[in-house]
Amino acid sequence: MTAGLKTIIYPVKDLAAAKALFSALLGVEPYADEPYYVGFKDAGQDVGLDPNGHARGMTGPVPYWHVDDIRATLAALVAAGAETLQDVQDVGGGKLIAFVKDADGNLVGITQDPQA
Repeated sequence: MTAGLKTIIYPVKDLAAAKALFSALLGVEPYADEPYYVGFKDAGQDVGLDPNGHARGMTGPVPYWHVDDIRATLAALVAAGAETLQDVQDVGGGKLIAFVKDADGNLVGITQDPQA
């Protein structure tokens, strides 16, 4: 079960330039501004900039589906033919992410929010 698409992460080569562009587009300052990740929130959408994304296999923006059980969802995606590009990883505060590539080369991200 998912809670929908609420997050999209863009792999970027120039974090400062990407941050300026998305600040201008969204009209807000980032809520997270670190050398390894810049994140914005706008209209219920989380938009992230990942300067290490290309090195991890991100070929373009990755939409992240919010799920209740990331490990079970990842196993189901792999069983359905997906290839794991990033196994489950805690990116801070208990937020878990992973992403796979489907048979057509599309990237599908999944994320699980910290348990309350």
